[in-house]
Amino acid sequence: MKPMEFYAKLKSSNLNARKVLGRALTLSEKILYAHLFEGIKSELKRGKDYADLAPDRVAMQDATAQMALLQFMRSGRKDTAVPSTVHCDHLIQAQIGAEEDLQRANDENREVYDFLQSVSQKYGMEFWKPGAGIIHQVVLENYATPGGLMVGTDSHTPNAGGLGMLAIGVGGADAVDVMVGLPWELKWPKLIGVKLTGKLSGWTSPKDIILKLAGILTVKGGTGAIVEYFGEGTSSLSCTGKGTICNMGAEIGATTSVFPFDEKMAAYLRSTDRSELASAAMEYASELVADNEVIANPSKYYDQVIEIDLSSLEPHLNGPFTPDRAWPLSELKKAVAEEQFPDKITVGLIGSCTNSSYEDIDRSAAIAREALSKGLKAKSQYTITPGSEQVRATIERDGQLSTLTEFGGTVLANACGPCIGMWKRMDIKSGEKNTIVTSFNRNFAARNDGNPETYAFVASPEMVTALAIAGSLSFNPSTDFLTNSRGESVKLSPPTGKELPEGGFVKDVHGLVRPPVDGSNVSINISKDSDRLQELEPFKAWDGKDYIDLPVLIKARGKCTTDHISMAGPWLKFRGHLDNISNNMLIGATNAFTGKINSVKNLLSGEYAEVPKVARAYKASNTGWIVVGDENYGEGSSREHAAMEPRFLGGLAIIVKSFARIHETNLKKQGMLALTFANPSDYDLIQEDSRLSILGLTSFQEGVPLTLRIKNADGSTVDCKLNHTYNDSQIAWFRAGGALNLIAASMKN
Repeated sequence: MKPMEFYAKLKSSNLNARKVLGRALTLSEKILYAHLFEGIKSELKRGKDYADLAPDRVAMQDATAQMALLQFMRSGRKDTAVPSTVHCDHLIQAQIGAEEDLQRANDENREVYDFLQSVSQKYGMEFWKPGAGIIHQVVLENYATPGGLMVGTDSHTPNAGGLGMLAIGVGGADAVDVMVGLPWELKWPKLIGVKLTGKLSGWTSPKDIILKLAGILTVKGGTGAIVEYFGEGTSSLSCTGKGTICNMGAEIGATTSVFPFDEKMAAYLRSTDRSELASAAMEYASELVADNEVIANPSKYYDQVIEIDLSSLEPHLNGPFTPDRAWPLSELKKAVAEEQFPDKITVGLIGSCTNSSYEDIDRSAAIAREALSKGLKAKSQYTITPGSEQVRATIERDGQLSTLTEFGGTVLANACGPCIGMWKRMDIKSGEKNTIVTSFNRNFAARNDGNPETYAFVASPEMVTALAIAGSLSFNPSTDFLTNSRGESVKLSPPTGKELPEGGFVKDVHGLVRPPVDGSNVSINISKDSDRLQELEPFKAWDGKDYIDLPVLIKARGKCTTDHISMAGPWLKFRGHLDNISNNMLIGATNAFTGKINSVKNLLSGEYAEVPKVARAYKASNTGWIVVGDENYGEGSSREHAAMEPRFLGGLAIIVKSFARIHETNLKKQGMLALTFANPSDYDLIQEDSRLSILGLTSFQEGVPLTLRIKNADGSTVDCKLNHTYNDSQIAWFRAGGALNLIAASMKN
């Protein structure tokens, strides 16, 4: 669809939505109502109703694309119903430097890359080669559309909200729905309005807005909600700065985040060769922002309103071990002393999908350039991860890369690298307590380097650069002086930088492989001897009975993210092989009964063993099992392997105090029961030797709780209520053994 046609349709939808609702519309509502699969019929209730949507496109990264495409291949569809892309960014391990690391990745992952490219060619998807860039940066540069709706198999898909798009992270099964042309289901989100006033200055950057907001809302404060920014402060932020903020909305659990369209976005579109789209969006600009009545009376239209004054906002560092532990820079020195954080910074890392724009690198290079002129270099190790080949080639042409390498930096491949644990770190040993500062988005224990004793703090790339110069976490560049190589006391100036390159971007002409017009003759070969790829077998349908006397595989205590359930790092190589990757299932979770990791009791033998080993023993004896978890279970990445592995190894239900949105949906899609304690304290009733029964499944229906019967080793029993959020279609997924079984059946009819 041409841009002008797209926006004319959006305008018509907005007029109709206002008529049906009888009120003004927020930006999020304009986009959502315009993308209803069967059009608007009545107002949808936030946080309650489910909606069928028709997204405009799908984006997948190589680690999640493998399982998504293996599922798509089972659907029976001959091509994708909407434009879809595959991006090879997750499987490149950072170790030495860009050229060597990329070559090694090509050698080690050839089988997977060939598979992804051949599937893309066969089914009509655009394929971005290893080294072309990180999915979210490449999407922003090429595909993000103001007013559009996209799903992506990565939790940081909301990055495209920096261009006024609703972009939502999902599991692969959700992406398959969209690619086969079926409705995509979403619980109608609540809306959190964030009003920005004033203007950033000094050492403060767009990253500090979301770091501040994470401290306010916490890692689950945005669950089930879209964060919509508004206010005069939005217009002063660059398009890529807005993208940074939306990217990290994933860290507060938000469904997605979005900014209103403005001239900054139009300038970015023109700079990335999308002038036609920019002109059309400018003509229909009033349709790409919240209505005036919303801005005038936000509390009437948003479920929660938060105001942040950019003029008084401080730089922040968030961490360690959770992205919502927010420290204003002025308080960090005291925190280092009181909390006994390691003050010495071993490594400073800039880049990633969150902060690798031209502006980010230019501002960091400005700090490095001044430091060099004043006789300073980085005291800490320092790495630069460009977000795309387009950005890398441009900052090489314009000189920022040479400045940063002279300063002491190492340029890594245009890939995720250390941000997702693809980092072979050689300067410390595992278990050695140390501090790193990054411009990434997440800092869970062991996420970046596999070392649970690495204290990772998230900050802006400018702040990371300044701290790397000092080599000290307690350094405040706003107030503190440094001693240079000549023994002089010097102070760094606040950074400056250009939002966009004056000479335009250097285009990546080699990274994209377009599909043929007809890919029906393309062959996809998966070796039966492969340890990287494995064709999927359908999961079994529900047997029609209640679950009786099942053992608890593990009762997880505390934070249990998708990293704990299905680790990344070296395990990424098995993302296309469900059997092999299932050997990492829940090996990072803490056993509530013993406090140990990856050690649980096998109730059949009475012995303790690794979590996957015990699960396989239960599966071999045809014994289903249950996982019990704590708050916000499944926080973090969208990786559906965290739902598929328990299903594959014989798990039947996950019962927790509360779920993260994407993980709950992923479990439902795979035919698992995702249930919550009606009374969270009932979590404490479950003992190590308890046997659990889930009653009421034979009359399973929307809005009706199920019953959990806990039978203890002494023969005593106690019943408690389990809540769920299943609707009729999701109950059908459960009964069929997974949504994919229903899709495959429908494609045959």
